[in-house]
Amino acid sequence: MRKSRIGILTGGGDCAGLNSAIKWVVKTSLDDRLQRERDTSYEIIGIRDGWKGLVAADPSRGDAQEWLMPLDQNVVRTWDRLGGTMLGTSRTNPYSPKNDQSRKVLGNIQGLGLDAIVAIGGEDTLGVASKLSQEGVSVVAIPKTIDKDLWGTDYALGFETALNVITEEIDRLRTTAGSHKRIFVVETMGRTAGWLALEGGESAGAFIILIPEYDFSVQKINDLVLEGRRQGARYEIIVVAEGAKPSGGGEFIRDQGEDSFGHKILGGIGDYLATEISGATKLETRSLVLSHLQRGGAPCAYDRRMGRYFGSLRSISSWPVISARWSATATAGLALSPLRISWAGSAWSTWPPSMIPSATTAAAPS
Repeated sequence: MRKSRIGILTGGGDCAGLNSAIKWVVKTSLDDRLQRERDTSYEIIGIRDGWKGLVAADPSRGDAQEWLMPLDQNVVRTWDRLGGTMLGTSRTNPYSPKNDQSRKVLGNIQGLGLDAIVAIGGEDTLGVASKLSQEGVSVVAIPKTIDKDLWGTDYALGFETALNVITEEIDRLRTTAGSHKRIFVVETMGRTAGWLALEGGESAGAFIILIPEYDFSVQKINDLVLEGRRQGARYEIIVVAEGAKPSGGGEFIRDQGEDSFGHKILGGIGDYLATEISGATKLETRSLVLSHLQRGGAPCAYDRRMGRYFGSLRSISSWPVISARWSATATAGLALSPLRISWAGSAWSTWPPSMIPSATTAAAPS
């Protein structure tokens, strides 16, 4: 039986559903029946703190094991019900123009004997994965971002749980808003995509929703608020994404510093709106930033299932040799160019039936 060693990591902001994906990558890879069918035995190595771990895990040094976590079915048995990421994460960019450490990563991948990397992350983490694939590394990408702004996939882990948090927190706000006849401006995450604000606001019944894709008029907002009060509204909930902009203005930046991917920290649009509305309408207006609450907590049922689907589907369980070159299109995502990196999806349309297991891993104990 052939042997193959897989490294798995999570990068960028944490969210719900990551641990579920990790668990099912491990369970699917180490399933005895599937290993016999594939004639391949896999070893799964968790890499701590995302790409930072692959930068630091130099096998020629004595502390490399501090960045590695051997994973088996007993270790990950309960992980799918836990929030965050048990492997840890970071926003390290090995290809940062200010500190390019990509050679270290490539050397460590080779030195650690990793035949492939499973990278779970958003545009930054998977951007690194794409560059590594161009350098010859076999990579499978699992999409994760509560902003749901990744190209090539209908869903990204963490979004639905974050949506539930927004809905629940706005439900709580309604009691105090109604009691005091207040306007509340709720600021959500969403740098360039407004899905969280839009669908969270819709779910919570927000009066006004503002997203980065469309600039807004403060005067129009004030007019709508006053019109609502004339019609008998006792309070209003306004939901705004952190990247939303007033007409003729720019993004609100909380911190001028940049991370290793060149992103500034956004924030402040909620406070700005509350001040503008209060000044123009003379109505008591407060702002609330949900911030990292949207990332935290146990995954909802949907993210637990999606973590399982991304982690256990045949993108991994069907591989005869994980490091082989192949081209495929998944029904849950799209192959990226070059062809050595692909989304984890529900089935590979170009693979012969003989490579697809006769049964799924659903029967395996969890």
